[in-house]
Amino acid sequence: MVERESREGTMDDVDAVTREVLTASRLLVAVSARSLSAVEDRVTLPQFRMLVVLSTRGATKLVALADLLRVAPSTAMRMVDRLIAAGLADRQVNPDNRRETLLRLTTEGRRTVEEVTARRRTEIAVIVERLSPEERRVLIDALAAFNEAGAEPSAPAADTEPSPLGWE
Repeated sequence: MVERESREGTMDDVDAVTREVLTASRLLVAVSARSLSAVEDRVTLPQFRMLVVLSTRGATKLVALADLLRVAPSTAMRMVDRLIAAGLADRQVNPDNRRETLLRLTTEGRRTVEEVTARRRTEIAVIVERLSPEERRVLIDALAAFNEAGAEPSAPAADTEPSPLGWE
């Protein structure tokens, strides 16, 4: 078992933290799956992740999109083709370089991301409301550190105007 100093200077148990994060990830995958239930006939979880990336990055080249999703360009292309067929994404010529094609969300794709994200936010809020204020504070600090370590951008606050979803 590997141990290291935490920010407070006490020893933390990497295996115990890993176990709890795995358990939390099962819960979050279940929440994600339920939030996609209304659109599951058109969008898989990996395809939804692509929609979210497109919503946060705007028009994006295929290679960059594949890189952001950590998939092969051929896999990204198949996913894009399915999203285009479902009317959730489209291709456009890059106005700065007419030899390049950019991928972007359609209005329907943006609406889908917003609706699924709203359902997910509501279900997570119900879970978080069951925690005491102190547990919430500790969870905020722990998850912020975890997200930073994983280089995941923050989701928008509920009371802010998304742009397009508020991720930076």
